Amino acid sequence: MKRSLSVLATSIVLSTNAFAASAPKNIIYMIGDGMGPTYTTAYRYYMDDKKTKEVEPTVFDSILVGMAHTYPDDDTIVTDSAAGATALSTGTKSYNGAIAVNTEKKPLKTMLELAKSQGMTTALVATSQINHATPASFAAHNESRRNYDDIANDYIDNKISGKLPVDLMLGGGTKYFIREDRNLVEEFKAAGYAYSDNIDELANIQSIPALGLFAPVGMPFAIDQHPDRLEKMTSKALSLLNNKNKQGFFVMVEGSQIDWCGHANDIACAMHEMHDFANAIKVAKRYIDENPDTLLVVTADHSTGGLTLGANGQYRWESDVIKGVSASAETIAKQMLASDDIAPIWNTSTKLPFDNQNKLLLEQAKSQGEKELAQAIKSIISKASFTGWTTSGHTAIDVQVFAYGKGASQFNGSQNNTHIADKLISFIEK
Repeated sequence: MKRSLSVLATSIVLSTNAFAASAPKNIIYMIGDGMGPTYTTAYRYYMDDKKTKEVEPTVFDSILVGMAHTYPDDDTIVTDSAAGATALSTGTKSYNGAIAVNTEKKPLKTMLELAKSQGMTTALVATSQINHATPASFAAHNESRRNYDDIANDYIDNKISGKLPVDLMLGGGTKYFIREDRNLVEEFKAAGYAYSDNIDELANIQSIPALGLFAPVGMPFAIDQHPDRLEKMTSKALSLLNNKNKQGFFVMVEGSQIDWCGHANDIACAMHEMHDFANAIKVAKRYIDENPDTLLVVTADHSTGGLTLGANGQYRWESDVIKGVSASAETIAKQMLASDDIAPIWNTSTKLPFDNQNKLLLEQAKSQGEKELAQAIKSIISKASFTGWTTSGHTAIDVQVFAYGKGASQFNGSQNNTHIADKLISFIEK
């Protein structure tokens, strides 16, 4: 019996030592908000070189290791971004709307907070406002994701061992950081943070700590403006973090607006967001190739829109139709409402015919307002490309897990989303 216990103890020690040895120095955690498996599949066909017979793999195919379950801690089965991010940041499931609090609305320690307490440099990068549900769930605590001002306040008030929780933040959100009741930007500056509100001047941020807020709320869609903004912010973040890398770093990068395009059922918008996210992942992979003591984990909080490839009983999906769209439906609608002649706008923004059927549909929708016109535009594009949508909300399907670098094998297989967090937290606690 004593010998068996000794063998067991030795086995546990060896296992623990092996896990510690596989622990990376740096962690890059990337979340494609709303990015269900159909989005990565659609992106593969969207990027396919039609000149070749084979459909070329994408960066997602090269690092796919598993799947994750996304349900929240209630009976709804379908999670929102707040509960999803809370699970992914703390290892604990909570209710929809929760920002790093449990079902009793008590704060949960996040992996970013833990990393900060361990002396690591921390960063958040997002194309949404930086105090939106996903980034907020890493550095703030609130009973409701809608309390944007309070969440922004936490980025100053929620001290970790007397220090601000996040060393680098890049995204949108000036509306919430510069307010009549409180100017958080000035407070960050007073704390020694460099500040920029112009993404075209991103290169001017030379050191950490730093804050970059590049839009009043979320940044413009990639299809409309700055198509590579997440790629550039990710590259800049890793460059800055690498220059201050004695104790290692933790960074969460969110492709926020994959979800927003999914809610809108705007397939062209979604593919542009996927492309920006994919290129940001490539930036992370290149960093790991040069710094092999780094781990990249990529996943999604949920899927959005019930996207399907193939609709209306047709066995086809026309990616060329989607490639021909050069603006979001929201932008096209606004341009049409401001013009007496919608034909040139349609011809410039899409490669679809302005025939009598489309003309009548668009003109009727225009008379009803921007929302109806945008919906008509999306309907025409979806029908022409055979893209299907089942909802304007989220779905409960499992999402993919991708990993690359030191410790990547720990994320293989089917797992709960909380298990992703548990493993990352274990690495941080190494």
